[in-house]
Amino acid sequence: MSLTLPQFNELSQADATSCLLTCCTSTSWAHDLANARPFADIDTLLTRSDEIWQQAQTTEANLLEAFDGHPQIGNVDSLKEKYRNTQGSAAHEQSGANDAEDDVIAALAQGNQDYLDKFGFIFIVFATGKRAQQMLDLLLARLPNDRATELVNAAAEQNKITRLRLQKLLGAA
Repeated sequence: MSLTLPQFNELSQADATSCLLTCCTSTSWAHDLANARPFADIDTLLTRSDEIWQQAQTTEANLLEAFDGHPQIGNVDSLKEKYRNTQGSAAHEQSGANDAEDDVIAALAQGNQDYLDKFGFIFIVFATGKRAQQMLDLLLARLPNDRATELVNAAAEQNKITRLRLQKLLGAA
């Protein structure tokens, strides 16, 4: 689905929130951004989104809710099953993993499981434009971190993903 900014501004609160949830599954972020309408331009919307996301980060539950809206890197099947509502906006985000060597995919799968076991949430990375090996390298570099550091890292990556999805939603990417 692609909307113009004026169309988005005119949606009902419920419909705007529903559209925003395809960009980020944090209900508080989506609700608050929908409430901040109307927006004069995309840059204003993105700036307000950033501000609201900063506020959302003060609650771990908001972060985990947003992170839950992602498939594990390399687990393309879960895009079709668990995350249908973000499928359109996420479809090309992991394309770098689609043609990776089997050993890199296996290492990503193992690294993702190790990450999930250690931190309690999946590895979040802005995957657009990254090859599978780059994602694996990032995962392995972040795995030694503590949970607080990874919550901050994952929140920053989530915001990059959300910004791209908002731009796609509004035909600006």
